[in-house]
Amino acid sequence: MTETNKVVYAYVRHEEEAELCALELRSMLGARASIGDGLAVVEGDSLGLPNVDRSPFFKRRLDVIAEADTLPGLLEMLPGIELEGRSFKVLYTQGQGEHKVSSYGEQRELERLAGSKLRGTADMRNPDRLFGLMSYRGRWLFGTCAEGGKLWLKHQSKPQNYSTALPTRAARAIVNIAAGEANPPAFSMIDPCCGMGTVLIEALSMGFPIKGIDRNPMAARGARVNLAHFGYPDVVRLGDMREETGEYDAAIVDLPYNLCSVLPEEEASRMLLAVRRMAARAVIVATEEMDGLLSKAAFRVKDRARLSKGSFTRYISVVE
Repeated sequence: MTETNKVVYAYVRHEEEAELCALELRSMLGARASIGDGLAVVEGDSLGLPNVDRSPFFKRRLDVIAEADTLPGLLEMLPGIELEGRSFKVLYTQGQGEHKVSSYGEQRELERLAGSKLRGTADMRNPDRLFGLMSYRGRWLFGTCAEGGKLWLKHQSKPQNYSTALPTRAARAIVNIAAGEANPPAFSMIDPCCGMGTVLIEALSMGFPIKGIDRNPMAARGARVNLAHFGYPDVVRLGDMREETGEYDAAIVDLPYNLCSVLPEEEASRMLLAVRRMAARAVIVATEEMDGLLSKAAFRVKDRARLSKGSFTRYISVVE
């Protein structure tokens, strides 16, 4: 049985992260994706789609092998799946449409039904293969399944940190937004205000080549300590971003600020002009809307989101 051209991502986010999550999904999955509440479905060639560990919001990925209008119709197809003597486990994923299953007992029963049709040995603890079952818009789907490992969680405990630094989860999403539909390692990035290296760590953990610059010696030193702590190379240079001469596929810029003041407009304008020279595409993170300054730097806003926590809001703009 061959795989169909359909991939389903189940994702989870907090309410205050809704706009950031949606922007990341649009950026990574592109126009082919149908994005709904908790699910993103991509039809067509699955080559190049992100693995389940890329997004901090992905919970599960289902690569569809079989689908049918009814559950009995789907179950009839499952004996044809070749397991080659390997053990398996089936996981039910809550879908969309009239077939939603609410109780834990019902979900386990559906998993048992699907598993009983497979010609192999069930192993609930350490299976060789993981399969997924779900209903989606009136169709029943079955396929190979991968669970998100939340690798980024370990990066939250850094030896050095700023109280105003980007949250690790947001930094990982912003790296994916900057990359769009591109995959590592053939996509270079720069973080010209790298601070303690939060963005650098997330990019390197996903295999993206990235460099960091900061003119604050304490920040550059802290970023190096954090990178070494997680086993990543020193990609940080102490210096002024306006003197950078390299060219990159994308820049990620969390414009500096502190709790008492924001960046003066003239300095922000100079920084954005420097970013324009470095990269044709950028993700700009600011504490206020920057449309006028972005336009002066010859950037056009392609997409945007807000990330709020309490009364504090970050404005995230994808520009080209």
